Amino acid sequence: MTFQEFLNIAFSPVNTVLSVLLALSVIYWVFTMLTGLDIDVGIDSDVDADLDIDAPDGHVHISNDPSAWAHFLKFLNLDIVPMTYFLTLVLLLTWLGSIYLNVFLPLPNWAEALMVVPLLIGSLILTKIILKPLNPFFKEINHKGERSHDFLGREGRLKSSIEGNKIGMMEVFIGSDPMTLMVKSKDGKKLEHGMRVMIVDEEPNRKFYVVDTGFNF
Repeated sequence: MTFQEFLNIAFSPVNTVLSVLLALSVIYWVFTMLTGLDIDVGIDSDVDADLDIDAPDGHVHISNDPSAWAHFLKFLNLDIVPMTYFLTLVLLLTWLGSIYLNVFLPLPNWAEALMVVPLLIGSLILTKIILKPLNPFFKEINHKGERSHDFLGREGRLKSSIEGNKIGMMEVFIGSDPMTLMVKSKDGKKLEHGMRVMIVDEEPNRKFYVVDTGFNF
């Protein structure tokens, strides 16, 4: 297969989206390795009660009464494996499967599009198997390969507004490295996006931290 033939397959109507997403993923990892920073977009939204994303280790945390969707994520070991690692490998395997399918079993575009679904499902299972030996490693480190830190007493800036039982995001710095934590307001009082706050407590299972103001910054 020539390079031009490869490009024709990689950017066929079915594979174009996968190829673009994979290219963006490569750019993300190159940017992360060169700068040591994660591309992070602040959002202001509620976190589902069944599912908490703890940014310091990049893991998905499952509540005591998880939904079927949360059970599925736990089945994939996403309570242990950082989401970015998992999704990147799933995307790569799905893309490779689609490329090889086009090479060895040419199908009409509609059939190739339908085949992406089983390829994605197979990639999810294969990714779980491939990353399983690394689970002990992922349990010990966060998404940047650093040891877990004690965040109690640290100060930072809110990246989303929180009030009542709403969980939002807070950015803190460990040395020169920014980290995003899931946080909840102490006593449920309203805290606005951009406010500087201090971590005063943590949930027992470390799904989120409790923050408060009233300090002189």
